Amino acid sequence: MSDCCVKARVTGKVQGVGYRAATRERALSACVTGYARNQADGSVEVVLCGRGEAVNGVIEWLWKGPPAARVTHVELAGIDWQEHDTFVTR
Repeated sequence: MSDCCVKARVTGKVQGVGYRAATRERALSACVTGYARNQADGSVEVVLCGRGEAVNGVIEWLWKGPPAARVTHVELAGIDWQEHDTFVTR
């Protein structure tokens, strides 16, 4: 599978529960770059770039998140390739 970038909007109880930090750990362990940042509406925006199978694995995890999270929806959109050195929280 080739390289790709995906933007996700994750909704539910995803702020104040360690969601961004846990997403960073999961992405780094999968060698996926990008970022996770809180949005004013209570959602978390996540950009994932890397090998397709690695990105898909992190996407599956986004639906679960860390133990305190309660994910209700993950909206996905393919985006143009972005160069990121690593995965960061913003």
